[in-house]
Parts: sequence; C-alpha cells; structure tokens
Amino acid sequence: MDPKRVIRGYLVISGLFTLSASLIWGINTLFLLDAGLSIFEVFVANAAFTAAMALFEVPTGVVADTRGRRVSFLLSEATLAVGTLAYVGVAAVEGGLLLFCLAGVILGLGYTFYSGAVEAWLVDALKATGYQKELDGVFARASMVSSVAMITGTVGGGLLGQLDLAIPYLVRAALVLGAFAVGFRIMHDIGFTPRTMRLRGIVGEMRKVARTGMTYGWGSPAVRLLVTYSFVSWGFMAWAWYAWQPYFLELWGSNAIWLAGLIAALFALAGICGNALVGRLARPGRRRTSILLTAAALSTAAMVATGAVRSFWITVPLFLLGSLALGVLGPVRQTYLHASIPSSERATLVSFDALVGSLGSVGGQTGLGYLSQERSVPAGFVVGGLVTVLALPIFARLRALDEPADRITAGAPEQEASPLGS
Repeated sequence: MDPKRVIRGYLVISGLFTLSASLIWGINTLFLLDAGLSIFEVFVANAAFTAAMALFEVPTGVVADTRGRRVSFLLSEATLAVGTLAYVGVAAVEGGLLLFCLAGVILGLGYTFYSGAVEAWLVDALKATGYQKELDGVFARASMVSSVAMITGTVGGGLLGQLDLAIPYLVRAALVLGAFAVGFRIMHDIGFTPRTMRLRGIVGEMRKVARTGMTYGWGSPAVRLLVTYSFVSWGFMAWAWYAWQPYFLELWGSNAIWLAGLIAALFALAGICGNALVGRLARPGRRRTSILLTAAALSTAAMVATGAVRSFWITVPLFLLGSLALGVLGPVRQTYLHASIPSSERATLVSFDALVGSLGSVGGQTGLGYLSQERSVPAGFVVGGLVTVLALPIFARLRALDEPADRITAGAPEQEASPLGS
C-alpha cells in the first residue's frame, strides 16, 4: 500500500471518530446538571469514566497487540454506541449518579479500545510501506483534521442541545456506528501480524504487557518523563474541559447552550492554529524540548489566568490561548514518544501512557470537582493551572537527557489534500 493511502485512511478515521465523539463535548456537563447531578457529582461521574479508562487500558492494549489494531478499533466503536445510548436512558429514567457512573464505565471501555490502536496502526503501516519522513507533520495534520471535525461536532451539538440536550447523544450514537462501517472497510493491519490469544492465557498476556510497560515505558527515562507529563496534564485538563461550560455561561449571564458549543468550537480552532505552527517550529536542527518547554509555560500561564480574571471577554480568549499552546505541544510530544518506544509493543506502550493520564484524570476531576463545589470553578482553574507548572521541570529533565529523539532531523512531510474535501 502507498504511504499516502495509509495517511489518508488515518486522517479519515481520526476525523470521523472525533466528529462523532465531539457532539457532546460542549454540553456534557450541562446535560448531567440538567439530569439532576450536582457539580461535584458531575465530576464524580466523569471520574468513573476515566477510572474505567485506567482499568481497561492494559487488557485492551493486549487486544490491539494480539488480535490486531483493526479489531480493537471496531470494538471501540460498538462499545461507544452502547455507552452513549446508556447515558440517554439513565437521564430519561432519572437514574442518578450510580447509573451514570456505570454508563461512564462502558464509555471508558470504548475509548480504551481506541487509544493507542489507531496510532500504532499508522506508525507500523508507514514503516512497512517505506515512509522515510518524520511523523510530527502527520500527527499535526491529524490534529487539524480532528479539530475541524470537533468544530463541526461541537457547534452542531450546541445547536441540537438548544432543542433538547439528549439529541446530540442520539446523533452521536448514529455517527459512531457510521465510523464503525468506515473503519471496517478501510482499516487493515499492515506491518503487523496478529497472533492468537486464548481466553485462558489472557492473565499471562496481561502480565507480559505489564512487564513490557515497566521495561520499555517506566524503565526508559525519556518515556517515563513523557508519561509523567501525561499524569500532570490530564489531571488538570480532564477537569478543565468540563468545568468551563457552566463557568463561562455564568460569566455570559444566561444559560445559552449554543454558546457552549461555539466556545468548544473556538477551542478546537485555537488547537488547529497551534497544530499549524508545528510545521514552522519543528525545523531540522531544532530540539523538540525547546518547543515543549515554551508551549508548556504558555499553557500554564493561560489556564491560571482563566481562573484569576473573571471577565467573559478576557477569560475566554485566555482559555483559547491555552488551547493554542496545547495544539503545538501535543504532536511534538507524540513524535518524541513514538521515537522512544519499540514497534513490537507500540500499542501497549501508547495505552500505558494513556493509562497514566487516566489515573491523573481521576484524581484531578475528583479533587478539583470538590474544590469547585466548596469554593468555585475559578479557584479550580487557579489551583489546577498552578499544578501544571510541574511540566517545566519534567521537560527540562527530558532536555538534559539529550536523547536522539530530541533532535529534529527531517522536515515536515509534504501537504496533501484533505480527505474531507472529496
């Protein structure tokens, strides 16, 4: 297969997955509050979702590294459809916190089947087809495609939510099934040979995965630092993404559901701008840690200011500035991570990274959620934002390792036509 076809397939899958998922991203907190949960209970329900992601990352990583990346993706879409419909059902019967937590566990399982598998499919397929260029640009373009899909999804979700907050969930379930159909057709394992895994051997396989994660993940200084950053970053951002919705509507002065969708879309657009800067910043001869340090410092300052400055027309742009910085940081960090792990265990180690991030999310959402209820959401932004300053010594230590992956040696790949345009 031609590498360009692999890249196009990856961009199509990433775009469709994000489009379906993002329909509820701008209104999820508002939906849960409308279903009768308190602000603290909202974050408990979200923490159950991320705890499930942490719990299932290793076993679903086993599926991707044995049965194949394609199988893992298809299981993801089927499970997400069930979990999404479960959310609507719980709200309809006023099931309360416990049932929302159970529905969140189903969604968490679905996301873990996705995490790592599609990225691993891309990297292995490109290697097998002779792709020679750096991956920074590919990941940046995927982020841009996903951000465009997110803009469409969040704006659409906000408009649909203005009619009824349950409608975006129903449309999402339909789109997830559509993504399943597309993935079934175009996603085939290339450069990876699936191997048999019997149920009675899954415990031993999980032990092997755990050893692999410790050996090639935590045992590698560079990977350990990148994974630690995931813990810190997601400990704050998983909370912040859901906390801004009621906070910004309060600053606006009305419960305008459409505005939540619009701000979520602007957040994605700011991320696109950050992704677009990667090609200019990731030039041969530069060090990736220079980009990571600058972007991390800007993100921390923006998020702290989001809580400290309580004026809608100032606070929202500050929040979007943080998104721009994260849009730069994400693809560069991804490339550094993939350059530091072996191909044979790629999906497992990417899942290991996601697992650690999920653990950070559980603590962050619970702790900052409690602070939001006892003090305020802005206080959560200030405290949580200050915690993310830990990214600076993490990346400084990564720079001191002077790993080969820190050096950018090839230019960004040539631009191709967007798969969404034909």
